[in-house]
Amino acid sequence: MTSIGTGYDLSASTYSPDGRIFQVEYAGKAVENSGTAIGLKVKDGVVFAVEKLVHSKLLVPHANRRIQTIDRHIGLATSGLLADGRHISNRARDEAANYRETYNSPPPLKAVADRLGFTILGAVDNKGPSLYVIEPSGVFFGYNGAAVGKGRQLAKTELEKLKLSELSIREAVYEAARIIYLVHDDAKEKDFELEISWIGTESDNLHVHVPDDLLKDAEAKAKAALETFE
Repeated sequence: MTSIGTGYDLSASTYSPDGRIFQVEYAGKAVENSGTAIGLKVKDGVVFAVEKLVHSKLLVPHANRRIQTIDRHIGLATSGLLADGRHISNRARDEAANYRETYNSPPPLKAVADRLGFTILGAVDNKGPSLYVIEPSGVFFGYNGAAVGKGRQLAKTELEKLKLSELSIREAVYEAARIIYLVHDDAKEKDFELEISWIGTESDNLHVHVPDDLLKDAEAKAKAALETFE
């Protein structure tokens, strides 16, 4: 029995006769074909990095961010369609705010992750650093290092080479920049902007974008590392 062309892709809650939800599959494809996003959970925090493809020279630099703050201690990195990422971010903020209002305490990362769609979500809470990847179907898993997007396979290979539990959050920034530049160079895509944020000891356990001087230094070293990469 075929499901192609029978209208089963019009809703995210409609199953095809062979048990597929096409809207979930479409969401996964959108992510797979977009810029790479990675997350690293290290000994003293979490680092996010995103390859933000620049589709037009007329775009304002550093606008249309793909890394968002959900709560003071929670960050989120998205891949795929920008509008979808913004919707997920707003939903995550609502869930975090509802938890604060109900329980009068900072929301645990797992409580927020349980209510979202496809994204990378990280935090430093009373259990320490945490990192989750949430699938389009809503299932989520905890990771030490994670990657989504077009360059995810190469990024995962590079993440597996790192001793993440021994890295400091500052060292992780340099590794994240190196990996993003590496996957971008491998794909030979359009121009891109590197976006990096962190949560941990360097930021007083608040989710913020890394300082400009650190970002520039990390980019310079990432470009130098490309020349020696084999």
